[in-house]
Amino acid sequence: MKLAILLSIAAASANAQTLVVLNKSDANVSLIDAESGATLAKMPVGRGPHEVALSTDGRIAYVANFGRYSIPPTDTMRTRAGKTISILDLERRAPKGTQEFAAYSGIHGIAASRDGSVLWVTSENPNVVLELDARTNAVRHSWPTGGQRTHLVLASPDEERLFVTSTVSGSLTIIERANGKTVQVPIGPGAEGLTVSPDGREVWVARRDDSKISIVSTATNTVIDSIGAGGGGPQRVRFTPDGAQVWVSNVQSNTVTVFDARSRKLIGSVSVGVGPAGSVFSGDGKTAYIALSGANQVAVIDVGTRKVLRNIATGNEPDGIAWRSAR
Repeated sequence: MKLAILLSIAAASANAQTLVVLNKSDANVSLIDAESGATLAKMPVGRGPHEVALSTDGRIAYVANFGRYSIPPTDTMRTRAGKTISILDLERRAPKGTQEFAAYSGIHGIAASRDGSVLWVTSENPNVVLELDARTNAVRHSWPTGGQRTHLVLASPDEERLFVTSTVSGSLTIIERANGKTVQVPIGPGAEGLTVSPDGREVWVARRDDSKISIVSTATNTVIDSIGAGGGGPQRVRFTPDGAQVWVSNVQSNTVTVFDARSRKLIGSVSVGVGPAGSVFSGDGKTAYIALSGANQVAVIDVGTRKVLRNIATGNEPDGIAWRSAR
C-alpha cells in the first residue's frame, strides 16, 4: 500500500503543471511545480542560459545559452558570448543533447513552431536569425537582420513572418519566411522585449533605454503608436492569452505594468521584487509568473486582481521562463 501511494505521488508530480525557469548564473534550469512552488528538478545547461522554448507536446525544452551572467562578478567567463543550445528531456528530467554553432555566437532568442518541427534562433555575431530543423538541429536558413545586437525572435500566428528585435540599432526586423525578404522598422533606443497579438495585427516592442513601448501594425509594417511603459526600463512584454491585456516587466522600477490592449491605456501597476524579467501566463491565463532576476524568485500574480499571491524560490538570476501544462 505504501509503495502504491508513493508511486501515485511520483506520477502526479511528474504530470504536474510546471514552470521551466532558467537560472543564468547557475547555468541550470529549474523545473518547478506551479501549484506547490516545489523544485522538482534542476538540469545543467550551457553558460548564461537566457531564453527557452518548449516543444508542442511539452516534452522537450530548447535553451539558448547566451553566455553572459552576473554572479560571481569576478568570473572571467561571465561576459563571453555563448555558442550553444541545450536540449532537455522534461519527461525524464535530464539533458538530451547540446547543439554547438561554430559560425555563430551570442545565441539568445529562441522560438518553436506550433508543430514542433522548426526552431528559430537569434545570433549576435553575425546578426542573423537561424531556422533549424528541430529533429536534426540542421540549419535550414540563415537570414541577416540588418540590425545590431540581434536579440529576440517571435513568429506571427500563421508563422509566415518572423519579428526580431535588435537592441543597439533600436530596430524591429520583419522577415518573410517564404522568400527571405526583410523590412526594418525603426523603433527606438534599446528595443528588446516584444510580443505579438493573438490575432497577429500588432507587435508591441519594449524600449528599455527610454522606458517606452512602440506598437507596430503588421499590415503596414510601421509604428502606429508610442506610449510610456508606466515604469523604468521595460525589458519584457507579453499579451495575455486572450489578447485583452499587455503585461510589461520594468527592470529598473521593479514593477509590472498592465495595459488594456485595445485602448493602450495603463490600467495597473504591480510592485514586485528586484529585477523583473521573463514572464509567462498559466494555461488558463488566470495567473502570471514573473522571473525576478535580482531576487532569485518568481513572483506569482493573480491576473484578475493584479495582486502578488506569493514568491517562489529559484536559482541564481532567473530570467527566461516557460509554462508546461499537466499531461
